[in-house]
Amino acid sequence: MDRRWVGLDGYEVVGAVRAGRQVLRVRKDGWLVADCTSVEEVARHVDLADLCEVIELPARRRAEPPATARSSSHHR
Repeated sequence: MDRRWVGLDGYEVVGAVRAGRQVLRVRKDGWLVADCTSVEEVARHVDLADLCEVIELPARRRAEPPATARSSSHHR
C-alpha cells in the first residue's frame, strides 16, 4: 500500500499492516493518532473532505547537454 493522503493541520493517512491486518494509520505532525480498520474510523479523527491523495511523479530524467549553436554557411 503505497498510497498516502494529507489533510489540514498536519494530518496524514497511510496504509499499514498491524498484527497481520491492513489498517489506515492516522498521524498528526508525525505522531500516531490511531490505526483504523475502516474509513468510518478515520472520519472520527479527520474530515475526509480535507484529505488529498499524494501522487508521486516519476523522477525527471537528467536533461541532455544543450546542443552547440552554429550558424549556417548562408548567414555569413
